[in-house]
Parts: sequence; C-alpha cells; structure tokens
Amino acid sequence: MKLVDTAEQTMERWTNALWTLLLPPRQKQGEVVSILCRQCDEQALILDRERVLVPNAFVVEVPPPVHHQLTADGADVGRHLAVPVRRHAAERGYSFAGPVAVHLQPSASSTIGRFRVHSRIAPLASPRHAE
Repeated sequence: MKLVDTAEQTMERWTNALWTLLLPPRQKQGEVVSILCRQCDEQALILDRERVLVPNAFVVEVPPPVHHQLTADGADVGRHLAVPVRRHAAERGYSFAGPVAVHLQPSASSTIGRFRVHSRIAPLASPRHAE
C-alpha cells in the first residue's frame, strides 16, 4: 500500500510541475480593480440583514497622457472595469442602487503612475411622468 501512495504522490508532483510549465501564471488583479472592489467594501451601507448597498458609480482620475492612451482607440475601459466590480459584489452578496458605471477622467495632476478613484451610490433614475 505504501508503494501505491508513493507512486501516487510522485505522479501528482509531476502533473503539477507539468501544468505549471504549460499554463501561464494567473495574473493578479490590477491595482485599479482592487481599489474599486475595496471601495465597495469600505463604502458599504447596511440596509437590513439581507441587503447591503455599495457604490455603483466610479470615477477613475488618471494623468492626461494615460487617459488619452486608454481612450484613443475607442475601447470602453470603464465597461471592462465594471465586470470585476459586479463579480466582487455578487460574491459578497452586495446590491447596487443602479447600474455599475466606471468612467475614466483626466486628472489635473500629470504624475505618471498615479491615479485617484472616487465612488458614490447613484440611484437608478426613475422615469418622469408627463403632466
């Protein structure tokens, strides 16, 4: 029985080593995504036992050259940043007052590598009735 256990452990080590060589390492969440998720955790508003409301409107201020580079090709970076925020909220059981929106905005500072994140709870606009 000991021989079978040893062989099994050896095969498992070889398999793990092989997968490590074949598959690229998982990338860590980007710093901006981590900050957006942390904003949800820190700004959570507990409404009752089953409902925790978190920010759904985010503004990421980046230096003007970075903003130009991220928005020049027409890619909607904000939409891509909103996906992990929604996933984080679903994992934690959070709810939003409206749709999640992340907007990039050029900052007044031109320090490369620095950014600032603002968040708030933005309720879903209710339709106005014509009178």
